[in-house]
Amino acid sequence: MSAAASSAISVATKPLKSLALSSSSRSPLPSAASISFPTPRRRLVLVACTAGDGSKPTILVAEKLGEAGVKLLEDFANVDCSYNLTPEELNTKISLCDALIVRSGTKVGREVFESSRGRLKVVGRAGVGIDNVDLSAATEFGCLVVNAPTANTIAAAEHGIALLAGMARNVAQADASVKAGEWKRNKYVGVSLVGKTLAVMGFGKVGTEVARRAKGLGMRVIAHDPYAPADRAHAIGVDLVSFDEALATADFISLHMPLTPATSKILNDETFAKMKKGVRIVNVARGGVIDEDALVRALDAGIVAQAALDVFTKEPPAKDSPLVQHERVTVTPHLGASTMEAQEGVAIEIAEAVVGALNGELAATAVNAPMVSAEVLTELKPYVILAEKLGRLAVQLVAGGSGVKNVKVSYASARATDDLDTRLLRAMITKGIIEPISDVYVNLVNADFTAKQRGLRLSEERVLLDGSPENPLETITVQLGNVESKFASSLSESGEVRVEGKVKDGVPHLTKVGSFEVDVTLEGSIILCRQVDQPGMIGTVGSILGESNVNVNFMSVGRIAPRKQAIMAIGVDDQPSKETLKKIGEIPAVEEFVFLKI
Repeated sequence: MSAAASSAISVATKPLKSLALSSSSRSPLPSAASISFPTPRRRLVLVACTAGDGSKPTILVAEKLGEAGVKLLEDFANVDCSYNLTPEELNTKISLCDALIVRSGTKVGREVFESSRGRLKVVGRAGVGIDNVDLSAATEFGCLVVNAPTANTIAAAEHGIALLAGMARNVAQADASVKAGEWKRNKYVGVSLVGKTLAVMGFGKVGTEVARRAKGLGMRVIAHDPYAPADRAHAIGVDLVSFDEALATADFISLHMPLTPATSKILNDETFAKMKKGVRIVNVARGGVIDEDALVRALDAGIVAQAALDVFTKEPPAKDSPLVQHERVTVTPHLGASTMEAQEGVAIEIAEAVVGALNGELAATAVNAPMVSAEVLTELKPYVILAEKLGRLAVQLVAGGSGVKNVKVSYASARATDDLDTRLLRAMITKGIIEPISDVYVNLVNADFTAKQRGLRLSEERVLLDGSPENPLETITVQLGNVESKFASSLSESGEVRVEGKVKDGVPHLTKVGSFEVDVTLEGSIILCRQVDQPGMIGTVGSILGESNVNVNFMSVGRIAPRKQAIMAIGVDDQPSKETLKKIGEIPAVEEFVFLKI
């Protein structure tokens, strides 16, 4: 096959809002509105919901919601405020409701969606986290899930600053001392904030607001976030730095990162050892990002002078927790969002999202994928998996200090442009790039919105091939521009991190890294090694993995020419230990290597 034509497609050229809405009068109560794809066979079902007889939809509010939010709902729908429902009572009520609003205390599991018998179209989570909602079941039953991620921002930032200042001046400890009848002024001498360096770890909405306020207190602010646009940081006088530089430089560290597999216990014995002695730590993000036992050890060793914590791995923490009881630790019971203004703001934000969704509007705060026709899903399913995994691989190849801004995706296909809708593929690439370091759920509804929020510019290119259009795609190529790579061989001739893949017999394969041809299934995890092409390398690496009981499921070698440089791609079922990876790196013929989780 040869490339016959190539055309660039901008994300903005096909906005979802430009698609036509149509409703069916034959739909059962409530009726469903649909969006038609450019090709007649493709149909995306939204959740627009009105009763066939013109009556209002019904919204069940299962947990306390601010009055302003309830009033907004009542202007649009019949509202049933029923709190403290048992699971059985919720399952009984839900079959009469078109939407459900909860906080964190109500579990919305598969039984709820089954009990709704198809009527429930929207679940609104009044807050950010959606751990209590079964997203896969919601998607399966065609129910949109929306949350309220912005209304808590200022409240959380203010609480972070309150803990920062209170910790520096020993406010909580001095208060307890005075109330116990003591007057120990010399014991509670604090430290000044002016001129000190604050490292904001996670430069999203809350982190940005904390940085603004810390600058007003005369602090020097640095930040680490692989996706934060440098121009946004510089606009408020913040320097973006690498993770290790932030740890080594900071007098104070304020955590604002999501809890993901990559950030779980990211502050541990190893990272505490890299910090400046006497550092002070504030956490109003997620408890799990700190290894709490390691923090106690760092406090006792004098590495960490003080800590102020609003969140914990397990909430509430044990009464006899060594961390909670430590004399140099200030604690609050997860109060980050607990202001009257924030609670009202959350109520309004979730009410607007639910009403908009019931009206058929595309929800920017949707956290699950809308329903796509079975025909389209069946055809695109392996390519959807391939697209997400290529995004995940590409972003893992980026060095820690580099921010991802420019993404170029190329689709090689023999199909005509109007017979291949790539929005779902684009959304999955965006998902693969953003989700590994974020708590944002990316899907077809919010992919472009989320990318724009994070300063990610994604362009698409269609390469038209000669041949049969039986398969939707021949290859997908993902390129990240203007970044540094932790694996130099992944760079293309023009300097972009480049990965390419295709679907073989229904299974996604990685077929190119940088300029090197490889062939490895995208299952489990992958080790990439650049090596001198010489006999015995496959056996040497395989033996090291075998001795560590790491199962190899696939191995491929791509080379420039015999006895020159080569790339070995090794698929493994298990994550090798650091010691095992170190042994691979110490092989004389291995010039560089990287371990990638798929």
